[in-house]
Amino acid sequence: MLLQIVFPPTLLHTAASVFTLISMAILGLLETGGIHLQYSKFSNTTRINVPSRVGMFLIYAPAFLAGLASFWLFPHGDVRFLFLKSAITIHFFKRILEVLFVHKFSGVMGLESTIVILGTYFTLSSIMIYAQQLTQGLPEPSIDLKYPGIVLFLIGISGNFYHHYLLSKLRAKGSKDYKIPRGGLFELVICPHYLFEILGFLGMSLISQTLYSFSVSLGSAMYLTCRSYVSRRWYLSKFEDFPKQVKALIPYVF
Repeated sequence: MLLQIVFPPTLLHTAASVFTLISMAILGLLETGGIHLQYSKFSNTTRINVPSRVGMFLIYAPAFLAGLASFWLFPHGDVRFLFLKSAITIHFFKRILEVLFVHKFSGVMGLESTIVILGTYFTLSSIMIYAQQLTQGLPEPSIDLKYPGIVLFLIGISGNFYHHYLLSKLRAKGSKDYKIPRGGLFELVICPHYLFEILGFLGMSLISQTLYSFSVSLGSAMYLTCRSYVSRRWYLSKFEDFPKQVKALIPYVF
């Protein structure tokens, strides 16, 4: 069944997929244990920091450049490869635009976390692209998921942008105060932007249909699930009027 939906993986491809999945799962478990990547509400001002806007720009820019460079490095390929390169590039270009024009930052970001996330995004994107390059000329999976993947990817980035926009409207310019998010799926979950980001990565994996891309989407889902859990716990600790029926990530469920 697996080989019906993914290209046959090499041993190295499989090893990279397992390593990525385990690494991202560990990062998620560390979040639940109180060891956070230092950004947003979990930034630690006692460490070496950079301004949040600078840090967030830095973590997305290399992955965007990797996506952009892939059109030059791998100019040939099938339509699936074109869709994947486009999805990766669009995803990180959108994030850069949000950093520059949508998000309202008031704090700092840990330099160590900036480097970790920067390296992670760049590595994941580069390997996804290279893994797709290795599939060129191989027989296609018997179940073609690239077009459902495109739809899911577009839903993911659209929903993610919309909820980032809602978050940006919560805070006046220069304010450092957090508020309980309202509107959209914030009425049901505290991290709908994470939910849509997971859908976006899942869309990429359906476009790609490589084992590595599925490991990235599953690993991202595991990390963001844990991050949403601790985010909800943080809101519960900070706001006495936080609505208890609002879940962390999945409406009515979790």
